[in-house]
Amino acid sequence: MMFGLPLGLLVESAVAVLLALTIGYCIVLNQRLKRLHADKDVMRQMVADLVGATNLANQAIKELKQTAVEADLSLNSRLEEAERFGIELANHVNAGTVLMERIAKITSVARHSQAIEPVEQPNKVQSALEQLSARVRTRGVAA
Repeated sequence: MMFGLPLGLLVESAVAVLLALTIGYCIVLNQRLKRLHADKDVMRQMVADLVGATNLANQAIKELKQTAVEADLSLNSRLEEAERFGIELANHVNAGTVLMERIAKITSVARHSQAIEPVEQPNKVQSALEQLSARVRTRGVAA
């Protein structure tokens, strides 16, 4: 006997206190487990969202690659066309240069020939009088 209480009561009291502490600890653990399960569901949802976002990103990357390939093909065809036009333009410029040189030679020769052989220009007044008299004669014949 301790403190005037039977030993059995003291042991049962100690067991009751330990049992109460165990029940309290179990309640705390139960709450933590509920939060952990709730967090687990949130984590599952986050993982599912992440997988969905990754799939969308992969699809977008595939489409971006395809668009880049199409743009590259289009750009290459336009560059080839521009090169052809550049070559054609260079050919036209060369042909124009040759033509200008010929025209320059022809005008040079024509100027030299005019300087050597002066051509008499008809008198404009006399020419006009001749045309007038020719009209008068044709009117007289027609009448």
